[in-house]
Amino acid sequence: MPKPSTPEAACCTITLVPLNPGLREEEAELATLAKALAHPARIRILRVLLAQDSCIAGDLQAEVGLAASTVSQHLKSLKESGWVQGEVDGPRRCYCLAPMVRERFHALIGELL
Repeated sequence: MPKPSTPEAACCTITLVPLNPGLREEEAELATLAKALAHPARIRILRVLLAQDSCIAGDLQAEVGLAASTVSQHLKSLKESGWVQGEVDGPRRCYCLAPMVRERFHALIGELL
């Protein structure tokens, strides 16, 4: 690879650094929470849950306007990431925002800003 000939070009040189398998726990946690927000439907689901104390999955489907299977997949991602909690009450599934997850996400992202 040729060396940059000017100081301006030197500042734009990209050096690839291998990912460290020993990432800090906070970095992995932030990445997991942020990845779950990477779809507009999941953001919509979180907004609906924020406006209520809890939500029955069927009501959530109507509010979001997506097929039940699609909402279910998004809820699964949100649960796995820690954003949402859910419980089964007979044939109903009730979901809510996990306690303190917003505050935790805000603290983790705040470290980057």
